[in-house]
Amino acid sequence: MKFLSLFTKAPQHQRFQYKPRYYDAQKEEMEERESRIRTELARERGQAVEEAGGHRSRIAGAFQAARRRSNPSQSGTIIMIRLGALLFISVFLIAFITWGKPVLYSLFLFIPVYFFLRFRNR
Repeated sequence: MKFLSLFTKAPQHQRFQYKPRYYDAQKEEMEERESRIRTELARERGQAVEEAGGHRSRIAGAFQAARRRSNPSQSGTIIMIRLGALLFISVFLIAFITWGKPVLYSLFLFIPVYFFLRFRNR
């Protein structure tokens, strides 16, 4: 292995390249004041101006609209189905621990009978 590493280049260190930025606080304040004055003038003229925080209200509105579109009765039935499945599994586990394999065999017998009775009328 050492023989192969003689013919390859050794990795060089990575150089840190820092490019400083120039920050002018007075220029920043002046631009902020100008933008605030422009929005106030646009409001006085009656022009529609979108504020910087306007996207927050759109996002909140989208969540509220989605909440209104969801069907609360459907979520209630889903909760009941989950609760029933959890109850069935817990009762099955307790019966399996108590009586053993006969409960497992009766489950394998019960499932086809259940589906037969359920889909017989269709």
